[in-house]
Amino acid sequence: MRNLLLSALVGLTVGACATPTVYQPASSSSHVGYSEQRIEADRWQVSFHSGSGASAAEVNQYALRRAAELTLAQGYDWFVVVNRYTEAQGGSGYGSGVSVGAGGGNWGGGGSSWGGAGVGLSFPLGGSGPALTTTLDIRMGRGARPQAADAYDARDVASSVGPRG
Repeated sequence: MRNLLLSALVGLTVGACATPTVYQPASSSSHVGYSEQRIEADRWQVSFHSGSGASAAEVNQYALRRAAELTLAQGYDWFVVVNRYTEAQGGSGYGSGVSVGAGGGNWGGGGSSWGGAGVGLSFPLGGSGPALTTTLDIRMGRGARPQAADAYDARDVASSVGPRG
């Protein structure tokens, strides 16, 4: 029984490693990074997919940085975030763990019953949180930036937000 518990703990600990969040194009193998889809000539949907444990603020900044880079690459000066949403998937943390044992119950018809005891164990697996995806629906433009709350100068954002180098 002790060897079974130790084997289960080692397996869960190795499998609980967080996927690092890196600023790169998302690949089909890791799914971590940015992706975009053109909607119209000046409208795009930009997403950033994190590894487990990234903060919502970090994921939002990476999505804004990609929107700025894409805006400049398309020959525009600014972008407006028309819609923004963040989605969480998976993750592990407190409450994850190993449970070994049997339960108890009562089977009807004849008064038969059974019971048992077991061992339960719960511990944090690296404290990693869920993987996050922030998606921005943006509209790009040229010239003077509109005075809207979610309007950004692409050059300013590209030089000051997100990862360096």
